[in-house]
Amino acid sequence: MKIKKLIVMCAFTTSVISVGASAAEIEKIGLAVPNLSANYFIQIKESVEEYATKKGIKVITVNANDDSSTQVSQVQDLMTQNIDAFLYIPAGAAAATVPPRLARRAGIPVVNLDRNAETEPGDTFIAGEGIKSAYKVCNHIIDLAGGKGEMIIIHGQKGVTPEVNRTKGCEQAIAENPGVKLVANQWSERWSQDEGFSIAQNLLQAYPKVNLIFGQADGLAMGASKAVAASGLNHRIFVGGYDGDTGALLAIKKGVFDVTATQSTRSMGRLAVDSAIKLAAGGQVPKEQIIDAVLTTSANVDAFIADHP
Repeated sequence: MKIKKLIVMCAFTTSVISVGASAAEIEKIGLAVPNLSANYFIQIKESVEEYATKKGIKVITVNANDDSSTQVSQVQDLMTQNIDAFLYIPAGAAAATVPPRLARRAGIPVVNLDRNAETEPGDTFIAGEGIKSAYKVCNHIIDLAGGKGEMIIIHGQKGVTPEVNRTKGCEQAIAENPGVKLVANQWSERWSQDEGFSIAQNLLQAYPKVNLIFGQADGLAMGASKAVAASGLNHRIFVGGYDGDTGALLAIKKGVFDVTATQSTRSMGRLAVDSAIKLAAGGQVPKEQIIDAVLTTSANVDAFIADHP
């Protein structure tokens, strides 16, 4: 039987296709990630590679360093390496449609994780739920502040699915608490700790009464916490993050910041591999496979440190 190729995109997906290859025929998967500086992407990468290796599947991983044009070139190169599956997390919203389009031309089904291109979705979309979980994080820090105060949101990369959904969730929590005023929004490019520090530092100088900060990723939240510590402000500032990065969980245990939403990153990686195998074998998978994140505070963080999902 002629082996059909498969792409598993760590981003978004919306349809099921049958390709005619059997699971046993899958020997090689390509994995394209936006960067390998974020713990979130590192965990997905490690999970995919470990799980695929156990199944006798080789994984070729490419890192775009948050550059969309670099990622498109990497994907084009992957398709010359006889991959049977391609796992893809888009480096940005602008070029996210290009890889699935290339895959379809090659007859390759697409599995997206974390991010999606609405006009060119994959065949299944695996991601963490974002709206409800962000709502819980923001509502938690608002409760800690007694339901009143000034808030800033430090966003992730503008326009990508996690940023959009986490914004919706947090804004819903703010809308339900009339004592809270959102005084500033600032977007990052890399969801990084350095950006979280510099953005929070500038915004705390501009809005010294702020007592609530939501960083849409744990790196942003940890950077913001450092800025709070360096600010010299004498009032309590409550900080929430998102993702459940391993370093952030330890920081929450130590009281560095207050709350996060822990995502099942390792489960997502395994699910992506299994979905790719099913699609390649002509099977069906759900159009969307959404996994809830879990609100994580000092009260329950030890369980996630001991065994990250």
